[in-house]
Amino acid sequence: MNVEEILKKLVSFSVLGGDSNSSIANWIETYLTDHGIDFKKVPNEDGSKRSIHCRIGPAVDGGIILSGHMDVVPVEGQDWTTDPFILTDIGDDKLYARGSCDMKGFIACCLAKLPSMTKANLKKPIYFAFSYDEEIGCLAGPALAADINSYYTEKPKYALIGEPSMMQPITGQKGICVYETTLNGSAGHSSRIKSEISAIHEAAKLIVWLDKKMDSLIQDGDVDHRFNPGHTTIHCGTMQQSGIAPNVISDSATFQWDVRVIPKNKAIEILADFEAYCEEVMLSNVQKFPDFKITTTQSHNDVPPLDCPDSADIVPFICSLLDNHKTETVAYAAEAGQFAEAGFQTMICGPGDIAQAHRANEFVAKSQLIACTEMLNNLVEKFSELT
Repeated sequence: MNVEEILKKLVSFSVLGGDSNSSIANWIETYLTDHGIDFKKVPNEDGSKRSIHCRIGPAVDGGIILSGHMDVVPVEGQDWTTDPFILTDIGDDKLYARGSCDMKGFIACCLAKLPSMTKANLKKPIYFAFSYDEEIGCLAGPALAADINSYYTEKPKYALIGEPSMMQPITGQKGICVYETTLNGSAGHSSRIKSEISAIHEAAKLIVWLDKKMDSLIQDGDVDHRFNPGHTTIHCGTMQQSGIAPNVISDSATFQWDVRVIPKNKAIEILADFEAYCEEVMLSNVQKFPDFKITTTQSHNDVPPLDCPDSADIVPFICSLLDNHKTETVAYAAEAGQFAEAGFQTMICGPGDIAQAHRANEFVAKSQLIACTEMLNNLVEKFSELT
């Protein structure tokens, strides 16, 4: 099967983040078996989902992991002009389907290259590592990377995460964490606002604090101009319906906010500062309303950033496969930081433009799949020439 034929099959599995991925995992496992490749399953706790990893080539140190996720984001409410789960070619050098860009195109390139990998005289191994639930918090990445570390007797050196980057070599990504903050107030007549606690008013103060915290990080010099924007962002994205009428003091409020950190910042430290401020707010209002409380919970996995130094061996290696020595960074989150934390020198590079991901009429250009295939051809050639 060629890349397009495999991609057609992969996008037909409408496995969303959070869904069981048994259907697409079964197909990939059968494909690996048909090509004589043993694989290891890494299931979740109830066995409804699983990651997959395998090795092609000798069991020696110094190999590379090629990693992607099998899940996609929903299509509900989007204005698609084609069936999102049927790969569609309308003759404009683009292949349309949910996941064609993010990131089944990369997985298709890897699987299409498998027959030639098995025939090559590889001196170092190539690993495939395919995860689930990346789109809802990179939930499977840490367990997948850890299992690779423990399962094989040898140690892979590199990990390449095939997120869409227009085939540009990426050495940095921002991390992300999402929180939900809930406040309770004392319901009453709005004329008594100075004597009661409005959950909405207090929530507004907290959101303003978050905005000022973002500014203070910039003012303190916590910037990294490799990124755009070159600083950590803190953003309140949702405010759930709060209050029942304009003349009734709100007794509850809930808002969600995200933190996208550059490598020098940590979401958990920002959260600690926020919770310290919340304690001050609660103490200052305890006389008005003794039961006043602010609680914050994590609603999205804390995904670490990627910060691959230019001095790492992986940088010239990946750049040589692409004949492109200009590295870049991305603002989106991915599993790359998780693989780096597991001890692998990690970069991002894959076909497609992130601007096309998560939207109606998502596509990957055929030229991007060709470029990815060429990169994998160069990888196989280099790993076969090693002495």
